[in-house]
Amino acid sequence: MTEASKKKVSELGYSEAAGELDRIIEELDQGQVDLDVLDARFRRAVEIVEELDRRIQGAKERVDELLPRLAALGTSEDDDGEGNA
Repeated sequence: MTEASKKKVSELGYSEAAGELDRIIEELDQGQVDLDVLDARFRRAVEIVEELDRRIQGAKERVDELLPRLAALGTSEDDDGEGNA
């Protein structure tokens, strides 16, 4: 068990969580996993996927909120009153 797998998923950094997910998938792909271990790994993988999806959606929402502000900045620079086209 790695140090990352001992942490709550919400405590993992994005890269750390993605790396753990990759390791779980690799382990499951090998097909030689005990049923109890398989269940635990699968549950952990689902938790990680849900957490990463939540973070991605949050980041997308923040970007969507900031885009109009960025566009407004670009518009105000274009309308500097000097008639530059």
